[in-house]
Amino acid sequence: MSGSADPLAPFLEGEVAVGEGTRFGAYVVLRGPLRLGRDCLLEDHVVVGKRPLLSPRSEAGGELGPTVVGSGVRICAGAILYAGCTVGERAIVGDQVQLRERAEVGAETVVGRASTVDNDVRVGSRCRIQSLVYLAARTTVEDDVFIGPGALTTNDNTLSRHPRGVRQAGPTLRRACRIGAGAVLLPEVEVGEEAVVAAGAVVTRDVPARTVVAGVPARPLRIVGEEELLERFR
Repeated sequence: MSGSADPLAPFLEGEVAVGEGTRFGAYVVLRGPLRLGRDCLLEDHVVVGKRPLLSPRSEAGGELGPTVVGSGVRICAGAILYAGCTVGERAIVGDQVQLRERAEVGAETVVGRASTVDNDVRVGSRCRIQSLVYLAARTTVEDDVFIGPGALTTNDNTLSRHPRGVRQAGPTLRRACRIGAGAVLLPEVEVGEEAVVAAGAVVTRDVPARTVVAGVPARPLRIVGEEELLERFR
């Protein structure tokens, strides 16, 4: 498929496959190789398949496969999905979200307005990522995780003073953990299954499963009770 003479029709470049029933707003750009599933909605000014522009010193490079968007996905106005990312079925990608190259977002996950999912991040299914969240490169988020507005992860303890070729990694958020608004998670920390990080906390070390932590730096407060576990709210 290629570009259209209609200025309000999607602009298509390269190999683009669009599933039946998928709808488009105005000024949508689709760059292949790209596979869009059935019954998707892409709102105004969405870009899918953008190629990354990297500095000569960037360590974010790597091979880019096709961009894949599952069936029933909603991509809201102004969102940018980079080449090689994957979005699972029935996910929602909010207004002005940036989903970088090779990032993966699982089925039925919601990514809130103006959040950034950086390169090589893995987000599981049924997660709730609120507005203005930043997930640093090579962060792992398992299924059913909640991340509050303005929370952010980091992946470089040296603040860019590490030797070239050293691959920095973000945190690992285990299944059904919850991260409060404005929390900061340092590189490579692990937040355990069903754990809770309070709003505004700074997590400098691993958080055990089913533990509530708060403060700067974050310290344990209590254990998550049986009545708070995700299974109670299915």
